[in-house]
Amino acid sequence: MFFYLSKIIWIFLDPGNLFLIVLVSGGILLVTRWRRTGLRLIGLSTLFALIIAIVPVGTWLSGVLEDRFPAIKALPDKVDGIIVLGGVINPRLTQARGQPAVGGAVERLLAFAQLAKRYPEANLVFTAGSGSLLHQNLKEAHLVGPVFEQLGVNPARIIYEDQSRNTFENATYSRRLVNPGAKENWILVTSAFHMPRAVGCFRKIGWNVIPYPVDYSTLGNNDLQLRFNFTYGAGRLGGALHEWLGLFVYWITGKTDAFIPAP
Repeated sequence: MFFYLSKIIWIFLDPGNLFLIVLVSGGILLVTRWRRTGLRLIGLSTLFALIIAIVPVGTWLSGVLEDRFPAIKALPDKVDGIIVLGGVINPRLTQARGQPAVGGAVERLLAFAQLAKRYPEANLVFTAGSGSLLHQNLKEAHLVGPVFEQLGVNPARIIYEDQSRNTFENATYSRRLVNPGAKENWILVTSAFHMPRAVGCFRKIGWNVIPYPVDYSTLGNNDLQLRFNFTYGAGRLGGALHEWLGLFVYWITGKTDAFIPAP
């Protein structure tokens, strides 16, 4: 139920969708007796669009999360396992075109492959079922093998967790598969902005992993460059707001150990 509710509610909370809903509602009200309310809604929409186009709100919110866990400069000599979270392969596009369709978070796979070669004895886990509301039959874990082969990692060496639909399930189902020991060193690879929520989920189930953030998209907390681009601003705000809301909801529902987990 949590998975389905989170997907449906986000449709209406996405800043781009919310902007369109308010703007269209205002336009409809213009031809009714509530014309003044319609004008206010249109004015509010216009103000929102100007702010998002100019002020880097989404970039700042993303930068806060990306800076939460610093990039790793030193790793243990012995690593027992490496986990990488999915969200890289587009299953529907891959199926339609007959070749792996890799998205913007490809750095996750690149870092995973590099670490796999550095630690040839380590267990490897790729965790991703389907995060789609309508296409649960298309599992990302079933489609990523050819990409690992291209990166020089034997796909047969990897343990594929294919039932998870969100980050908490990534942690829970992966632990069931590998049953890590309390003193084992496991590296967790995911995008830097997503690392706080991911680490919080793993800690919540008693699995202390070594965060290995990748896939940076900001210069950090000082990345406050002004620009005039509504499409860019709305996209950045949508991604950042999605992650911040995810952190809050996961925290109040007991899926992470803190609102914003820290090192």
